[in-house]
Amino acid sequence: MGKPGLGERLKKLFKASGGGKDFYDDFEDILIEGDIGVSAAMEISEKLKIKFGGKGPSDRDAVSNELKSILDEMILTADPGVNPDEMTIIMVLGVNGVGKTTTIAKMADYYRKKYGLEPILSAGDTFRAAAIDQLKLHGERLDLKVVHQQPGSDPGAVIFDSIESAKAHGSKMIIADTAGRMHNKANLVKELQKIDKIINSRAADAVYRKILVIDATTGQNGFRQAEMFNEAVGIDQIVLTKYDSSAKGGIAVSISSKLGLPFSFIGTGEKYSDFSEFSKDGFIENMLKG
Repeated sequence: MGKPGLGERLKKLFKASGGGKDFYDDFEDILIEGDIGVSAAMEISEKLKIKFGGKGPSDRDAVSNELKSILDEMILTADPGVNPDEMTIIMVLGVNGVGKTTTIAKMADYYRKKYGLEPILSAGDTFRAAAIDQLKLHGERLDLKVVHQQPGSDPGAVIFDSIESAKAHGSKMIIADTAGRMHNKANLVKELQKIDKIINSRAADAVYRKILVIDATTGQNGFRQAEMFNEAVGIDQIVLTKYDSSAKGGIAVSISSKLGLPFSFIGTGEKYSDFSEFSKDGFIENMLKG
């Protein structure tokens, strides 16, 4: 069992104290424990204080409704939709272990089912042989073409080959894996900028999206990852993976509100079908249930 969610903790807080002036400090602690982050927690608490006054609220339902409204403003979403007649290139970013390769397969399955596309999968994480093998396996399961080279190859060359393959076969979508190393930001920036340059020169007319994968269970590490990748290359959308309870995913609030980055997909399990468009209403409802 995971730790209790935000709604359940709010219920317990009111049961214990009935609200009152100490409510805000206690509530901030609850938000921080829920991975919302110190800065975002203080912002939410301050907005509640403006609404209910310094003496603290006395009605849990009123707090819950106001909290829904605040979270609705703070969490940003992006439409993952595409035009199936236009070329779309999606570069998928994220550190090792967040479920990046599986997310690529789920995304490919989503775009095939919704738009009738046959995405080409591009094995751009050439630093890990396992990442190439895993993507090839997903390609076999989904009956999709995987463009790959030997481990240690130039990731830019894999992207180049993927674009040429898409042109030759009339494919309208490429979903590209990238390396997830974080130990050297300068190298990461250089590598991603090189891929950027190849995409912009070889497929200048394509719709080009950079999508970051964040593990819902990593808490504030997820915020730091989003900050770093956004500074390095600019992020268009985020996928939240491994989301399985209201106690996880609070990181989405601070990433959206502090970095201005929107969420487009959410992953909840290992199956290809355990993947859907990010529903802000559903996400907030889940956070506050209890």
